[in-house]
Amino acid sequence: MNLWLRLLVYLLGAPFRARLKAPFEVSRLAFYVLPNDLDINLHMNNGRYLTIMDIGRFDLIMRMGLAREARKHGWMPILSAAKVRFRRELRLFQKYTLETRIVWWAKTHFVMEHQLIIASGKGSGQLATVALMLGGLYDRAHRQFVPVDELMRVLGVEAQSPPATPDIEAFLAAEQALKRSA
Repeated sequence: MNLWLRLLVYLLGAPFRARLKAPFEVSRLAFYVLPNDLDINLHMNNGRYLTIMDIGRFDLIMRMGLAREARKHGWMPILSAAKVRFRRELRLFQKYTLETRIVWWAKTHFVMEHQLIIASGKGSGQLATVALMLGGLYDRAHRQFVPVDELMRVLGVEAQSPPATPDIEAFLAAEQALKRSA
């Protein structure tokens, strides 16, 4: 229930937060580690990180104005792959900031980066976790992912993708290898 409540709070608050200019601005959300976020080691459960990152992606989509267009066209956000690197633990009641940004795109998919940064207590200002996520918007009616050019057009944006960094290239290569093996 806590996760639905958190999602509801952030979705309801999104219209009151500053609009983000697509595709390069960063969503920043503040959270606390709550008791039901903990695992048996009494730090934030690894699955909880992924759920919190969902909220960051929804915030980014809403504040860039893409959620309205997605609803209008029947598009839904879909993730294809994720790579997470846990660097430092987050403990009970510790405050942290989730930063979500789009770092690369091509054809029908985006790579988004999530960073969870410790905002209070020991290690304040340090990176706790970083993740890369591959996803796009799926058009249910046409049973295909929406081309990025179309998404940019409906947002009224003209932009070129930043070049893929070595970590993005490695992530995409690993995803292709896994895709071929499955």
